[in-house]
Amino acid sequence: MDTKSTILDIAMNLNRIGNWAADDYNGKKERIKTFLGNTAVYIQSIEHSPLPPSFKSTFNNFKKQYTSLQKEGINGPKNPIFWAEDMMTWGNILTHRSKLIV
Repeated sequence: MDTKSTILDIAMNLNRIGNWAADDYNGKKERIKTFLGNTAVYIQSIEHSPLPPSFKSTFNNFKKQYTSLQKEGINGPKNPIFWAEDMMTWGNILTHRSKLIV
């Protein structure tokens, strides 16, 4: 799979996770944890891929945030709605910024 496709898969996972958390975090916690783990694997798989400078800073900022978002998602967010919103925001950012990857 190419880097752009992987970025889009990450973004889709973030939006799915965010939707599940907003709908019913406690009821979908196991599914959320599974997708958090899958997303971390996707992130690691492209960590050393060449990225255009216009996208690299966005991806680096995302990786820093994802570490804490993942931890919070596994432990149970203090406010699932705010956490879900953060996940979906990053999903949208990565989707739009992926257009910079050729």
